[in-house]
Amino acid sequence: MPLTKQKTKEVIEKFTSKPNDTGSAQVQIALLTERIQYLSKHIASNPKDHSSKRGLSMLVSKRKRLLTYMERYSRQEYRNLIKQLGLRK
Repeated sequence: MPLTKQKTKEVIEKFTSKPNDTGSAQVQIALLTERIQYLSKHIASNPKDHSSKRGLSMLVSKRKRLLTYMERYSRQEYRNLIKQLGLRK
């Protein structure tokens, strides 16, 4: 169970820029980060779960593409986001 509805709602409220904003790059990156953290813990305890490893690598690459997009088009928001999420870049 990757994210509960409550956790998803909390993340959306924290990173949204306006009401009902669920598709912006900031919100998508924050949700992907939550899922990545969950899968990382899962894989640590289940090292032979190869399908989850593949899913994790797909999520990481999707987040990387979104971060690249944000860096190109709104550098200040990009910096604020990686600081809030604790990502290293």
